[in-house]
Amino acid sequence: MDHQHPLQAVYPPTPLVGVAVLVEHQGAVLLVRRASAPNAGQWSLPGGRVELGEPIREAARREVNEECGVDVEVLDLIDVCDYIERDNEGRVRFHYVLVDFRGRYRSGVLRAGSDASQAAWVPIDKLAQYRLTRTTRPLLERALTQQR
Repeated sequence: MDHQHPLQAVYPPTPLVGVAVLVEHQGAVLLVRRASAPNAGQWSLPGGRVELGEPIREAARREVNEECGVDVEVLDLIDVCDYIERDNEGRVRFHYVLVDFRGRYRSGVLRAGSDASQAAWVPIDKLAQYRLTRTTRPLLERALTQQR
């Protein structure tokens, strides 16, 4: 993420708000391979933290652009869920409230940027081959089933 957030991500004093966008385009889903914790090396929907004073849909659009180089139209809400990770002592290491949207591809050339090590249009029938984060897989299964 290019911008500093006033709260630290690791061992935060309060939950942080994050956004993610499910973008389908020509039979594929836009995914990023995370470059940093939590879940470094795993694939997820593009997204990140909402900045103080930033409307949530603008944050979603900005994050997709920063991570993937593409512009999207942010559409309807899919789900709101928690990502909570505790350390060996039971302390909360990460706590994100994740707001997941659908998005429509508008323009741009795909490239990995910001905190993504890779970005890819993954054919829906190939999603099982990717090491998805624990929140991404059920979200995709639910969201893609609802559309069919």
